[in-house]
Amino acid sequence: MIAAVDHVLLAAPPGAEDRLRAYYVGVLGMTEIPKPPALAVRGGCWFGAGEVILHLGVEAGFRPPRKAHPGLRVRGIDAYATRLTGRGAPVVWDDDLPGYRRFYSEDPVGNRLEFLEQV
Repeated sequence: MIAAVDHVLLAAPPGAEDRLRAYYVGVLGMTEIPKPPALAVRGGCWFGAGEVILHLGVEAGFRPPRKAHPGLRVRGIDAYATRLTGRGAPVVWDDDLPGYRRFYSEDPVGNRLEFLEQV
């Protein structure tokens, strides 16, 4: 029986770790999680906020997905959108999901992220 999602992995190009740290920590407000040494040699980085864990893994020939994305629930979505735009991240609102306010953004390597709050 599945009990929970442990983490979501997003891909990134080699050498993007500093840009990812600046975005996931500085823009989104997540905390970097140290990778175990055996995995750290592969590159990439891990981030967490509450029970949400995102792994960013290095992929040669990386191309950002156009549709696939994690959906991240937030509190105070308007303030969060303002935080992102104030730090240079794109925010595109979408009103098509009944019962939710949501917007999409992208990390610095082009991964699509959805942020939503139930109303």
